[in-house]
Order: sequence, then C-alpha cells, then structure tokens
Amino acid sequence: MGEVNVSHEELRELAAAKLVGAGLDSQHAGVVADVLVHADLRGVSSHGVLRTEHYVRRLHEGGLNKNPSFSFEQTGPCSGIFNGDDGLGHVVAKNAMEEAIKLAKKNGIGMITVTNSSHCGALSYFVQQAAVERLIGVAMTHTDKIVVPFGGAEPFLGTNPIAYGFPAKNHKPIILDMATSNVALGKILYAKEAGKDIPEGWGVDEQGSATTDPNKVSALTPFAGPKGYGLGMVADIFSGLLAGAAFGPHISKMYGDYNQNRKLGHYVCAINPTFFTNKEEFLGSMDRMVDELHAVKPAEGFDQVFVPGEPEQIKEEKHLREGVRMTETVYQYLRSGQ
Repeated sequence: MGEVNVSHEELRELAAAKLVGAGLDSQHAGVVADVLVHADLRGVSSHGVLRTEHYVRRLHEGGLNKNPSFSFEQTGPCSGIFNGDDGLGHVVAKNAMEEAIKLAKKNGIGMITVTNSSHCGALSYFVQQAAVERLIGVAMTHTDKIVVPFGGAEPFLGTNPIAYGFPAKNHKPIILDMATSNVALGKILYAKEAGKDIPEGWGVDEQGSATTDPNKVSALTPFAGPKGYGLGMVADIFSGLLAGAAFGPHISKMYGDYNQNRKLGHYVCAINPTFFTNKEEFLGSMDRMVDELHAVKPAEGFDQVFVPGEPEQIKEEKHLREGVRMTETVYQYLRSGQ
C-alpha cells in the first residue's frame, strides 16, 4: 500500500467537501476539517482525516444531526452545561470551550459539562484554544468500552483521554493529550489500514493474550496498569457521570448502530492564572521551566529532553512546510466524487 504527501490546505478542503457532501453545514464542516487536520499535522494520524469516512457514514445513516441547535445553560458564576443536540463533537467541544473561556476571563474559572455530543477528535485542539488565550485548558471525554480494567479479562472502559494546555510567555503552549489506554484505538485502526504490525503491549486478542496483529486486537490495556485504569475512571466520571451521560459498557458503540445518536459527554475547563497569581510572572516561570527542562542532561539514546506536546509541535512545523504523509487509500477516498 502506497503513501502520498498532501498539503494541509488541500486536506482541509477535501475533508470539508466530503462532510458538506454528506449534508453537513459548511461552517460546521470547516470546523471538523480543522480539528482533523490539526491532528494530522501533529502526527496523530489516528485522529486525522482518516476518520472522515466514518463521520460521513454516520451523517448519511442518521446517527449525527446535520443541523444541530446548540444551547448553553450557565448554572453558576463558573459553571454551565452545553447541549450539543447530537451534532459533530468537534464543533460541540469547540463551542463549549469558547463558553468556558468567556467564564474564565470574567470569573477566573469556566467548568462546563457537555451533553448530547459525539466523537470530538483530538482533545489537544480544545485545550490549545484556551492556551492561546493565555488560559489553562483542561478537557476529558469518554468512549465506548475497549480497555480492560486492571486485573480484568474483558473490556469495561473506553480509551478515555485527558488533555491539559498551559500557556507560556515566549514558548509555545505545553500540551499534554493522552489516552488512558496504552494507545488510542485509532492507532490500531491506522496500523490496520497501513497493513503494519503493532508493538506488543498495545492490545490483546479475544483470549486476553498480547498480540502484534492489529486485526486480532479485541481490547486495549490501560497504561501503567492500575494508574491508567484509575485515570480512565476519572475521565469517565467527569465527562460521563457528571454530564448525566452513560459510562463504561453502557456507552454506545462508535463502530455500529450508525443510525443512532451516541449521546456522548465531554468535560472542558478554562482557568485564568490572573485570579491566582501574577499572570506575567506565571507565564515567565513557564518559559523558565521549559528552558530548564531543555537543559537537563539527556539520557543515553536521547538527544534532548522535550516538554509534553513538543514532539508533536515539531512535527506540525515540518508538516506545514512539507505536507502530510498518509495512506493512498485515505487520500483517494477524500478525492472521490470531487
């Protein structure tokens, strides 16, 4: 299977056109495409335009609302509930974070639960929204069961990612975005699409045995055993239970029931450093922390120490210049019908 190099501008246009062709509002399609290409630029292909075909299928079969009416209820000075009306999660989460940012600028913190949403893509996009406004961003979401709990032989939780974004004065924001499984399910799907083996420890087969064949993976494992398992529960509680949504095995499947709305929950938060410390000193200290981490003596086999999100930022700069590598099958799908 071949690979092709595609500019980020072309990817955005192609992904948005596919979504519009499936009946999505052009403005919403542009946001979804922006989030997908954001992931591809950062080297997180599992959450990139690879997913376009899935969203198009859900739009065609009725599992997504093509023309949602969003609503936001502010429940306190720093809290609120955002109803996504079963629209595309990327647009829902972006709008919810915009509301959190408004609250944080006014009252110091904005904490919002999101209801009636769908898969929202890479959380790094939404915490970066806050970070570029010189705020701290937090985001969590839940997914359908695919991860075995520590000590368990069958899946219960989803990959349930957690993300944080921290602004700095001169350095780029520090972005930590991680699944609470060893890897995101999308990386298994990408390996399957590319016809490549996966590293041992990423997934287990139906018998619960480790496998390097992405086609045999039936469940994932939590990272660091009980630690990843615990944080996976935390993400499900914040984005599921706190939002009045389903949890664990009760969450609707991403791949299946394409005519049903998924009713997913998310949690987004923005924090204004000004309400806690001198903002300029905070931003300057963030720069100093990054500089001092860069100065740490690297271990054998490493060139230097990076801060969270920095390897992805380096990939982004490269891909903005040189284009994004992707499988030819995904590219041909995006171009089909053009």
